Amino acid sequence: MSQNWKVLITDYAWSSIEPERQVLAEIGAELIVAETVNEEELLTLAPTVDSILTCWKPVRERVIAAANKCQVIARYGIGLDNIDVETATENGIIVTNVPAYCVDEVSDHAMALLLACARKVSRYNEAVKSGTWDQNIGPQMCRLRGKILGVIGFGHIAKAIIPKAKAFGLDVTVYSPRTSPELIKRHDAEKVPFQDLLKTSDFITIHAPLTPETQHMFSYDEFRAMKTTAFLINTARGGIVDSDALSTALKKGEIAGVGLDVLETEPPEEDEGLLTLDNVVITPHAAFISEESILELEVTAATCVAQVLTGQLPESIVNPSVLKRPNLRAKSLIKKNG
Repeated sequence: MSQNWKVLITDYAWSSIEPERQVLAEIGAELIVAETVNEEELLTLAPTVDSILTCWKPVRERVIAAANKCQVIARYGIGLDNIDVETATENGIIVTNVPAYCVDEVSDHAMALLLACARKVSRYNEAVKSGTWDQNIGPQMCRLRGKILGVIGFGHIAKAIIPKAKAFGLDVTVYSPRTSPELIKRHDAEKVPFQDLLKTSDFITIHAPLTPETQHMFSYDEFRAMKTTAFLINTARGGIVDSDALSTALKKGEIAGVGLDVLETEPPEEDEGLLTLDNVVITPHAAFISEESILELEVTAATCVAQVLTGQLPESIVNPSVLKRPNLRAKSLIKKNG
C-alpha cells in the first residue's frame, strides 16, 4: 500500500531523472526537485520529505535539523564530504552511498590524465591548432616503463588503477596507513610511508576521500619533497590539494606538472592561477561520467531510498551505528530486521 512518500532531489549532474522516478514510483513515492543552489530552498522543502537524494549540494546541520521526517539521505556517488553524516546519525537518519560507482571510469580518467601529462598531449594539441608544428615544445619526455606510480588510498578505484598502470610498465607503490602490507602486495603493489612515496614517485595519483585528515594533504612542503620531474594526478576531491601551494610549486618548478579533474572551488574563479599554466591539464569534474555509470548511479541511489522506506536494509549504509539508536527514523526497518 502506498505511503505517499516524498523524496527530495537536491541536485543532479545529468539530463534526466527518469530512472529515479521509475524506481521510486514502484513504492508510490513522489519526487520533489530543488530548483536553486540556495540552502534556504532546502530548508523550506526539507520538513515535507521522507528522504533526500543529493549529488554535490551540501546537506548540513541546518537542513538535517529541518528534515524532521527524513529517514534516509542517499548520496549520488562515493564521497560523503557534502553530507554531515554525524548529525544525520544523531538524528536517527540512515546515510547511504554508492561505493562501487564509476570505478572503471575514474581509474580510466586518472590514467588518461597521467598520459596527457607524460606525453604532453594537451600542450601539443594546443600548439598544433595554433599553427606550431614542433615536437620540442616544453620539457623532454621519458618512457613510462620502469617509472613509479604512487597511489594515495586503497579503495575500489585505487585497486582498479594498479593493473592499468602495470600494463604501461609502471611500478606501483601505495600509501594507505590502515591497510596491511600483505593486502597491498596481493594487488601487486608495495606499501610505503607517505614521505617515501613523495620522494620516489614519478607520478602520484590521489584516490582518498576528503576528510579533516586529508584536507590539504598536499601543500607546499609536500610538493618540495617530490621529484622536480614528477606529476600529480587528482581525480578525488579538490580540497585534498592546496591550490595556492600547487600554483606556487608549479611556477617554481618544484614538480613537472599536474592533471586535475577536481578543484577546491568548482567551477573555478576567473582568476584561478592554475588555468594560466602550461603544465596543468584540467577537466571539469567529469571522471565519473559514462552513459553506463550514470544510469547505474541513478538506479542504485534511488533503490537505497526505496529499500529504507519499505523497511529493507539498503545496499550500502555508511553509518551502520544508526541502526542501534533508539531514535532511528526507519521504524518499519526495525520491525522487519530488529
